[in-house]
Amino acid sequence: MNIQEYIINDVKPLQVTDAVKVSQNIFSQLTYSHLPVMEGDTYIGCLSETDTHCFETGCSVMDVKYALDTFFVKIDTHWLDVLEAFAQHDCNVMPVLDLENKYLGYYELKDILQLFNDSPFLYESGAVIVLEKGTTDYSFSEITQIVESNDSSLYGCFISNYKDHLTQITIKVSPENVNQILQTFRRYGYEVVSAAEEDSYLDNLKERSDYLNKYLNI
Repeated sequence: MNIQEYIINDVKPLQVTDAVKVSQNIFSQLTYSHLPVMEGDTYIGCLSETDTHCFETGCSVMDVKYALDTFFVKIDTHWLDVLEAFAQHDCNVMPVLDLENKYLGYYELKDILQLFNDSPFLYESGAVIVLEKGTTDYSFSEITQIVESNDSSLYGCFISNYKDHLTQITIKVSPENVNQILQTFRRYGYEVVSAAEEDSYLDNLKERSDYLNKYLNI
């Protein structure tokens, strides 16, 4: 995906010579979490909306330079890494620099999230499965092999949780042969935390349990 087309410059970066009141006025009109700050032609960090309302209106951005958050992505950063950067810095604006560290503009979080919404992981019809296995015992290559050996397609796969020595992996597969996929994962030692309703393995266990309960109650 080419995300460079989402770089925007709707709001000019602040200069360190600007009064803090300038940033306060901008934040009062926008829902941005941060504003980029420049010292001349050099990007030096971001001023957060939370911080700017704590400063006296009479001071300059230079006076509060110590409070700037220094984060950015490069022009060639992959969109998934851009999304990760948004999460790490709890922001909805991400400055973009070229390979020579020249400021180019910024991404908005909503635009990058839209890229994720447009990915096959979300828009393709299929089954979402959450697996769990020991952190050192699973591999993405094994997961892919299990899915494809059951004549299905893997639309996406990511680590969704860590718990002690266990790792949870969320995958989305095409709707063909989901039950066979689940049974194969179990044979390979994966616990199926949640899966499609058509998991006949669990259905059969439930039916047997119901039958046993009925028998014991006779």
